[in-house]
Amino acid sequence: MTGKERVLKVFQHEKADNVPWVPFAGVHAGKLIGVSAKEVYTDLDKLTKSLLEAHRLYIPDGQPVMFDLQIEAEALGCDLLWSEDSPPTVTSHPLESDKTIPDTIPGPEDGRIPMALEAARRLSKEVGSDTALYGLFCGPFTLASHLRGTNIFMDFFDDPDYVMQLIDYTTRIGEAMAGYYAEAGADILASVDPLVSQISPDHFEQFLNAPYTRLFDTIRSMKRYSSFFVCGDATKNIEEMCKTKPDGISIDENINIAEAKKVTDRYNIVMAGNIPLATVMLFGTQQDNMKIVIEELDAVDNTNLIVSPGCDMPYDIPVENTVGCEQAVHQTDQTRELVANYSAEVPDVEIDIPDYENLPRPLVEVFTIDSDTCAACTYMFQSALDAKRQYGDGLDVVEYKTTKSLENIVRANKMGVKQLPSIYINGELKFSSIIPSREALNKEIEAVRN
Repeated sequence: MTGKERVLKVFQHEKADNVPWVPFAGVHAGKLIGVSAKEVYTDLDKLTKSLLEAHRLYIPDGQPVMFDLQIEAEALGCDLLWSEDSPPTVTSHPLESDKTIPDTIPGPEDGRIPMALEAARRLSKEVGSDTALYGLFCGPFTLASHLRGTNIFMDFFDDPDYVMQLIDYTTRIGEAMAGYYAEAGADILASVDPLVSQISPDHFEQFLNAPYTRLFDTIRSMKRYSSFFVCGDATKNIEEMCKTKPDGISIDENINIAEAKKVTDRYNIVMAGNIPLATVMLFGTQQDNMKIVIEELDAVDNTNLIVSPGCDMPYDIPVENTVGCEQAVHQTDQTRELVANYSAEVPDVEIDIPDYENLPRPLVEVFTIDSDTCAACTYMFQSALDAKRQYGDGLDVVEYKTTKSLENIVRANKMGVKQLPSIYINGELKFSSIIPSREALNKEIEAVRN
């Protein structure tokens, strides 16, 4: 059975010969051929070469073309900040001060969309017969946030009709992108919407249920399978996501996959995830990666299951760690024997914790995956920076990116951080995987001011 047949069998809710393996090597694919993140996402030849190298090394059953949630935003006029080792970040929001919703839908010739589609066509020609290709596009809510900025969280309360109109517009863009990828040869059309974890089930039902149901109906009409990607602790919204009838749901390490799969199994929806990106894939050993995959396979019913990283793989993940994951999926029994007696080493890193009782001014600490790569992290950190601009020297703000250093992971563990992103104020958790409104954050800051 080919990898593509394996993935499609699972999406058809039939038994395959093995659980499928889908490594989300976005900018990390560029690392494999020695080019930067910016090069791999702006140069078609380098992108294609990196994807084929990821295919050679990681033996995927399914593979994404690009994992860049800024392509649509860029085509709509958002400015981007580029990095050498991560996807670009949206730095401007065209609708931040002017709420006029555009009526144009980006076409297959706009911005970097043609590059993504041509890469899909090339990959389909080279490996599409034996590998299921994923066409990833920015989800409606995250795209709306790229356009409107953090103001959208206040709009929920101040102007809900506007939010509905804006998300209707971004959903139409999602439908268009899905169609472009389908024509280019993608088998799975995936809406990647990390900010879904930042809203309540009530707001999901109010603003996203109808648009997402329509989006997945549209994808079904294309005779393709759909997947609903979410990042952060979206535990509270898993059932709401299921109600929109995607074919699959993909989650990250913030969610307990065994508990979430109980919900998706009730709806007969494929679950994908959720190998931890930083603690295991980036900073762990090959044995750590093997063991975490074996533990996942042993923790859940292996039907309706795809093993994958929790999200877009960090640029600097060691090749041997991803290879270890692949071996654990495709050679499970042998790998189980290899790691049967293995125990992960506890990092020996000293961390200085601030003296929270005697701070000269309030301290806002934002624990993130990386605000340069994770949309939910971007907007949570932005809310803290907005507060910093308001309070100036009367407030200290710091970000700890867990994908950037082992020290930040150890700090998060010592602080008891359970979900990313989270905001601590003077050492106390105030917002966990939920972006605060300006008023809510200011209220917590005022409560600790001297």
